[in-house]
Amino acid sequence: MIKVKNLNVRFKNVHAVRGVDLEIQNGETVAIVGESGCGKSALAKSLVKLFPKKTAEFSGEVIYNGQNILTFSEKELRKIRGKEIGMIFQDPMTSLNPVLTIGFQITESYLRHFPEKSKKDAVKRTEELLELVGIPKDRIYHYPHTLSGGMRQRALIAIALAASPKLLIADEPTTALDVTLQAQILDLLKDLQKKLGMSILIITHDLSVVAGFADKVLVMYAGKIIESANVDDLFETPSHPYTQRLLRSKPRLDMPRSEPLLPIDGTPPDLSKQFAGCSFCPRCTESLEICKNETPPIFNINPGHTSACWLKK
Repeated sequence: MIKVKNLNVRFKNVHAVRGVDLEIQNGETVAIVGESGCGKSALAKSLVKLFPKKTAEFSGEVIYNGQNILTFSEKELRKIRGKEIGMIFQDPMTSLNPVLTIGFQITESYLRHFPEKSKKDAVKRTEELLELVGIPKDRIYHYPHTLSGGMRQRALIAIALAASPKLLIADEPTTALDVTLQAQILDLLKDLQKKLGMSILIITHDLSVVAGFADKVLVMYAGKIIESANVDDLFETPSHPYTQRLLRSKPRLDMPRSEPLLPIDGTPPDLSKQFAGCSFCPRCTESLEICKNETPPIFNINPGHTSACWLKK
């Protein structure tokens, strides 16, 4: 579906994405997890070059249908955004226009990619999309502020699906929702994936969100992918110390109630600076001398499971 090679993204002196490689297969669900500020959203938006040229510098390759998207002009990108690659943004209240009905916003998205269609066809398609995401079609003339948080998130999903994209990027689609709504939205995305046959890239800071949702998980830290594995391997045998600490900081049903959660001490590194060795070294309780001075390469742990940690050498 899409292949990323050595992707780097800079915002003036901030190196937000640092040499990322990833692949997404047809019909696959890939999750990217990590703390806030590690570069997840920057990576997601870079796949369709959503940052203005004046603010961002790109290098590397994003191969889609045999072509490097990073070399596309703005006109060429408009044919990809929304129609081939859809995106759900983080906050539905700020992503939706408060002075336009949700029906108008879905219809507008559909007609932008299919200008040959009539207004009647667009309204019919909008009603179909609303029912597809679980919103009664009589809500077509409602404004965003009249809808609940879950409804607004579903409206955003409908806009993203208007042109039936082959790849859906969901940037923290459940962050502002309670646990029940989180489960509903994830179930909805999984159901839509089966019906439409699309691939999904979901961005989140919560490993528990993707436990039963993703096929493959990429753990991101300081702009890099530091561990990659299928979802079962990652939860059963996490390799990188950062991934292990992420899992230990979350409550689990299979842990004794007396066992305390272990937060990760310290703060993520400043992405405006370069690192001499491993970026996680200052927060790692298992670091070696080599970690301070040399950046770890990607080591193969098992088939399909990699980790960027000197302990795995």
